Amino acid sequence: MVKSRILWPLMLLVLILSACTEADDQRLQGMTVAEAKTRIAEGRGLDQIPKSVWKQILPEDRYKVLWKGDTERAFSGKLLYNQKEGVYVSAGCRLPVFSSAHKYKSGTGWPSFWDVAYPQNIVLKDDFSWGLKRTEVLSKCGEHLGHVFKDGPPPTNLRYCLNSLALDFEPAPSTKQ
Repeated sequence: MVKSRILWPLMLLVLILSACTEADDQRLQGMTVAEAKTRIAEGRGLDQIPKSVWKQILPEDRYKVLWKGDTERAFSGKLLYNQKEGVYVSAGCRLPVFSSAHKYKSGTGWPSFWDVAYPQNIVLKDDFSWGLKRTEVLSKCGEHLGHVFKDGPPPTNLRYCLNSLALDFEPAPSTKQ
């Protein structure tokens, strides 16, 4: 009898929370492209933009890299040979993530960095997708940027191997023309 007195209120609470979550999900699924672009410009609620809206906003190749975890072909990225000073931002959410000061030529075919410039905007996650353990690099709003490996240069000995399609480059103010 005591168990049922405790169990019923808990079950009711779970049902109420579930209904609230479903209502939020439906509301977000109904988000328009304009609403999503406003969120991006204001830098708020980026993790709440549904993938279906990202698919409408981004070119297909970028969408596949950022939200499906694809990898662009080696040596094909527009940022691979970029040597300008500035900041690399995630291509969808526009979060600053890496600095040109940490970029180096790894010879792997993808832009590589030996450190993160904005760690508050990066999430590292175990990735077993190819049958081996790797560490995936995500933006804090969930965009797939690439992977990090332990074969980089000092002082970190890390190589953040990123997709050009996952990034945009913003030149430093003194180098903008």
